[in-house]
Amino acid sequence: MSATETSIRDCLHFIGGEWVEPGGGSRFDDTDPFTGDVVAHVADGSREDARAAVEAAAAAFPEWSQTPPAARQAIFLKAADILEGRRDEVVEWLARETGCTFGFGMFQMGFVPGLFRQAAGAAYAPTGTVVPSDLPGAFSMGVRRPVGVVGAISPWNAALILSARAIAAPLVFGNTVVLKPSEESPYVGGLLWGEIFAEAGLPPGVLNVVTHGRGRAGPIADELVESPHVRRINFTGSTATGRKLAEAAGRNLKRVVLELGGQNPLIVLADADLDYAVSASAFGAYLHQGQICMSARKIIVERPIAEEFTSRLAEKTAGLSLGDPKEHETIIGPLITERALETVKGRVDDAVRQGARVLAGGEAVGPCFQATLLADVPPDAELARVETFGPVAAIEVVDSGEEAVAHANATTYGLAAGILTSNPDRGLALAEQLQSGIVHVNDQPVHDEPQMPFGGVKDSGWGRFGGTFAMDEFTELRWITVQSGTRPFPF
Repeated sequence: MSATETSIRDCLHFIGGEWVEPGGGSRFDDTDPFTGDVVAHVADGSREDARAAVEAAAAAFPEWSQTPPAARQAIFLKAADILEGRRDEVVEWLARETGCTFGFGMFQMGFVPGLFRQAAGAAYAPTGTVVPSDLPGAFSMGVRRPVGVVGAISPWNAALILSARAIAAPLVFGNTVVLKPSEESPYVGGLLWGEIFAEAGLPPGVLNVVTHGRGRAGPIADELVESPHVRRINFTGSTATGRKLAEAAGRNLKRVVLELGGQNPLIVLADADLDYAVSASAFGAYLHQGQICMSARKIIVERPIAEEFTSRLAEKTAGLSLGDPKEHETIIGPLITERALETVKGRVDDAVRQGARVLAGGEAVGPCFQATLLADVPPDAELARVETFGPVAAIEVVDSGEEAVAHANATTYGLAAGILTSNPDRGLALAEQLQSGIVHVNDQPVHDEPQMPFGGVKDSGWGRFGGTFAMDEFTELRWITVQSGTRPFPF
């Protein structure tokens, strides 16, 4: 049903293949970040609801883990087709729930079917290897098997992509999943997958979705961390929350995959094409209001081109349209919540009080924040040290590529980076020096493909999503031997 065909959607948990009322019977309001209108009444779940979902997933695991790859492949291919058939509706929901502009909504709708089709192919990925043994007559194998139940915790910012990524690899490798979407995107980042995969033929209990109200994630996360049925957790979100989750998982000897925050640098070398560099920088910094983990937070430019590049980027930044994300020409939509808006405004104002210069933007306009370019941000300002989820970028001027790398590495984060240059050899040499899980030479940091090893280093997390690289995260490697005949024993 299209978002325009109903004023307010009623959303329940998806547990064991059924739409289930929350145990306490309560709902919370899911609101449009631009208008403030209620778009859905959503189940406000509890730890007991999460336990029911885990139990359903545990019950479904034995059969699903033995499902032939052809069956898993067929389900993912059908899910991709179903999603594409609902394109306009889903793009509209992305705008209504997350303030996503039309362009970014269409990008997500292009990415996720590809993710599912890539996952379909991964169903046939080799799951083991023969290992030479020194024991005569022994045949030794390293064999990968699904781990069991996977707890998936996904964010709101790229709700469709990141929730799909959270469930795709675990499912295709034979695990069952309990998905906890963000309270800011419970439908398009969670419950939508219950609808789509049920229609695609996924057996009951293989995928379960539990939602919760604002500020009530703790009990559900506790169940995922502490339940003995849950053997892996994947989380995409803030470094602060990821650190707490990792600590709790460690106490339970539970492995986690963490994709966390980033203070992502974009290095613009003196030989870069200026037109390209300006366009790439604006895209990397301001797409989806800068609410992307890979967004370019600091733009480090070599001095010979700094003045012209900065002037042209400031002009482009000031000209980016701002307003209702449902209007197709809008580039800068609302921030996700009023609190997020206050945080961005507060950090920009703090940087300015400490000496930063505003080259473009710098102000809140209703629920939106202008695309903002700053210069001379002090290194100890909060904006320079902490990931700020908003359309704000800071210019830094350096005298060499090596100095640029030093500036880029001067952070606790290490998710994504970009280097703009007309000399790919120099770009690659500098890329190898960057402390980052992802580096794009002659591109900006906001880029992903479903089959690539996606993840960060340092405070940006550990583990990798993407293609068969995720097999290491969501399977257990077992050593199995077969002895031909008998072997001698000393007693």
